[in-house]
Amino acid sequence: MFDTIIRGGTVIDGLRTPRYRADVGIRDGRVASIGRIHRAEGARVLDAEGLIVAPGFVDLHTHYDSQVYWDPWCSISGWHGVTSVVIGNCGFGFAPVRPAERDRAMLTMARNEAVPLEAMREGMAWDWETYPEFLDSLARTPKGVNLLSYVGLNPLMSYVMGLEAAKSRPATEAERAAMQRLFAEALEAGACGFSVQLGGEDSVQRDYDGTPMITDRMSEDDLLAFAAVMARAGRGFSQISGPFEAAEKVAEVSGRPVIWNLLAPATDQHGQATPPHRLMIRKLEEANARGLRIFAQALTVDVGFEFSLDDWNLFDSSPVWREVTVGAPDERMRKMRDPERRRALREEYDAGHGPIAGGGTEAGMKAAGGGANVSGIAQLTVEEVENPDLKAREGLGLAEIAASEGKHIIDAFLDLSLADGLHATFVTPPRPTDPQAMAEVANSSVAIPGVSDGGAHTKFITLGAYPTEFLARWVRDAGIMDLEQAHWRLSAYPALAAGFRDRGCIREGAPADIVVYDHDRLRMLPVEKAWDFPAGAWRRVRRAEGYRWTLVNGEVTFDGGDCTGATPGRLLRHGAAE
Repeated sequence: MFDTIIRGGTVIDGLRTPRYRADVGIRDGRVASIGRIHRAEGARVLDAEGLIVAPGFVDLHTHYDSQVYWDPWCSISGWHGVTSVVIGNCGFGFAPVRPAERDRAMLTMARNEAVPLEAMREGMAWDWETYPEFLDSLARTPKGVNLLSYVGLNPLMSYVMGLEAAKSRPATEAERAAMQRLFAEALEAGACGFSVQLGGEDSVQRDYDGTPMITDRMSEDDLLAFAAVMARAGRGFSQISGPFEAAEKVAEVSGRPVIWNLLAPATDQHGQATPPHRLMIRKLEEANARGLRIFAQALTVDVGFEFSLDDWNLFDSSPVWREVTVGAPDERMRKMRDPERRRALREEYDAGHGPIAGGGTEAGMKAAGGGANVSGIAQLTVEEVENPDLKAREGLGLAEIAASEGKHIIDAFLDLSLADGLHATFVTPPRPTDPQAMAEVANSSVAIPGVSDGGAHTKFITLGAYPTEFLARWVRDAGIMDLEQAHWRLSAYPALAAGFRDRGCIREGAPADIVVYDHDRLRMLPVEKAWDFPAGAWRRVRRAEGYRWTLVNGEVTFDGGDCTGATPGRLLRHGAAE
């Protein structure tokens, strides 16, 4: 007898096997049989006639470190067929952290990943200090998806060296030894490796006070000391946001895989210009030919932003805007009224060095061949305002408003924001991706689709919808690859790269992480606001249509888009369930 039978669907197993029609029998959370199964043999039968039955998606780049404590399904990822996530990306996280430093850790995440501070303060358990204790906490927490976790190097370095010392100098020999010991303990407890952001002094993802993060300034010796720990342990992998040369050195020293961020046709998820994708594909292929296992996380979505200046932080590429947008709304408003700051903002804009929404500058975008002012201030449109006296501005571009009011565009931007209490919402123009360039990136032998940033920038973007966009827009509508290749890229390949031991495919004996959907009907729904975070915090969300069931470890977590309330997810220590 099977607990569940998925009957009559078209199976795409994630291993690039040609699709076939079959029943899938599930028992005790695992795939027990694939073939022809009589419906009477199942306690529950899911009729998948005319539907695709595929492995659940594996999302390697998320920031659900705090959100999982109040949202077991890690939405929006869980709404889009994701059954396993990796948290702790970009060097950020919450362990190890001493009790006295918890608020400072949350402040950091409130700016660089724009996670609502009030939600973290109310929603996190904080029943740990050390990294092994953090994993134990995750293991106890109900989960609707499976979790694998990096050790973020920012909290680890701060824990040993102290925040200010870690930001200002390399580690001493004793400090480095202590950090290596703690990282080794974390690996032994089940961490999958380490993550790091190497943004340098011009990093766009900064601390709450506008300064670079610890790892933005870390020394190469400190970075490679962590790589040496993985070499000795013979396990783990790393995620690196930063120069490709750093990924090569870490791979060389550690002998372990590296997930490098990121490969994209034009810009990254923050809007910054990326190196030419053909050049990076060639570099990646050459590195792998030398025996360095480096995978590229590929951005496979069009990035657009919706934001208001009360919490916007992704103008941080501009030192002037960064200074203006640091602080609580009242402080921001005071700075925006200051004539000298306004003069500096106007001069920067007039010189062609204004910020691009999400990161980068107009000058940098031009130099990278991305066109003039692709998503600069002049291209912003007013989406929504709260002040009824300003309703006539909705739907107008800032340039149009500035011209009609006879103002410099910076003054028009700030005056409108201030008049609406910084609640006025602006949207960037779409950044359409060239289909040929996307086909080259997505079909590269080194590319893994994703970069959802799930759990981060929740008021600005909804990239967690990437599996739906990939399957509907790029596979079905643009035809850049077949479904067999697509499901390998979305499930089995990321699982392989990240050391998941038995997930990412449908085969007998494997955990039953499965998504059942109608490919013809699959589509993303409009972006909405949801007030569903602790302390009444809101976020932008985007749901999907066309998914019929999502199963995690054999239990249905979503039925026709509705959450069942089941929490069968597991903490995957060393890539496998305990």
